[in-house]
Amino acid sequence: MSDGFEAAAPLLDEHARIEAELADPAVHEDQSRARSLARRYAELGPVVAAWSRWRAASGDAQAAAELADDPGFAAELPALRAAEDEAADALRRALVPRDPDDARDVLLEIRAGEGGEESALFAGDLLRMYQRYAERKGWRTEVLESTASDLGGVKDVTLAVKARGTTAPEDGVWAHLKYEGGVHRVQRVPVTESQGRIHTSAAGVVALPEVEDAGEVEIDPNDLRIDVYRSSGPGGQSVNTTDSAVRITHLPTGLVVSCQNEKSQLQNKEQALRILRARLLAARQEEAAAEASQARRSQVRTVDRSERIRTYNFPENRIADHRTGFKAYNLDQVLDGDLDPVIRSAIEADETARLAAPGAGSA
Repeated sequence: MSDGFEAAAPLLDEHARIEAELADPAVHEDQSRARSLARRYAELGPVVAAWSRWRAASGDAQAAAELADDPGFAAELPALRAAEDEAADALRRALVPRDPDDARDVLLEIRAGEGGEESALFAGDLLRMYQRYAERKGWRTEVLESTASDLGGVKDVTLAVKARGTTAPEDGVWAHLKYEGGVHRVQRVPVTESQGRIHTSAAGVVALPEVEDAGEVEIDPNDLRIDVYRSSGPGGQSVNTTDSAVRITHLPTGLVVSCQNEKSQLQNKEQALRILRARLLAARQEEAAAEASQARRSQVRTVDRSERIRTYNFPENRIADHRTGFKAYNLDQVLDGDLDPVIRSAIEADETARLAAPGAGSA
């Protein structure tokens, strides 16, 4: 290509090759490979569509320019040039490399931090906010593990958020929820406050891309210490009667995952391994990004009120994202799942930064 978008050529070729592979029934005998190909095919789709629109717009503008001696074509030329520029900008954006995890599902870990019982109540508010947001997006949610507080909040909870079927990367769960990692600060009058004073507390959120295939993150059974114990806390008849709770320690890294929500020891073990794989994948990706000196959005993993990404101010009904400058006075609606404008501000800020990076959108 000599059109300034040489970077599109190998991607177009790859898209055509994958399309041919996916049409081969033999490929689908290996479900893991088929899913990987389908994810990459979906990732390349917007590039192919943007390139096709740009080529069409460019051809129309060029044809009008060649016939500009005709007043009718000359009159159309400015609009056609504008359409060509708009299509070129869209293609340039499509060519900026996406986060390869954008199409993945997500595990959200929410933990109460400073503020005691009030923080646990706020963590419960965040859990419901993400559940309602997922419902609006047509995603499925599942609580993998949780520890309730005395007043109905949550001390910690792990929420799985999954898309229904194959989605394009830009519509993926990770593409939206990866920006939620950090400390969320709340300002309101706690239910435990008798004098009506506004308190500030915090809850921490960690977003992890979920591992689709267990083989993607291989775990040596010899690297695990598995302890079983009796479940505790609110639950059904089986809680506190059997040693069904499971604690898994990954010896090489020291990561510890505990699960007790399910009734059987086997189910709790599977849930714990699911969370462990996601944490190991995230750790591996962060290490690789650091070694390559790539700019990667970091997630705050300590629940410290001073390292906040967002403030939820109840007296003013205000939501503010401190990374993007977003501010709105519809906190009640946001907590009811209307989170798209807040997340969109993070997506746009991230996209702007990627476009400004050297070599973005070019060969």
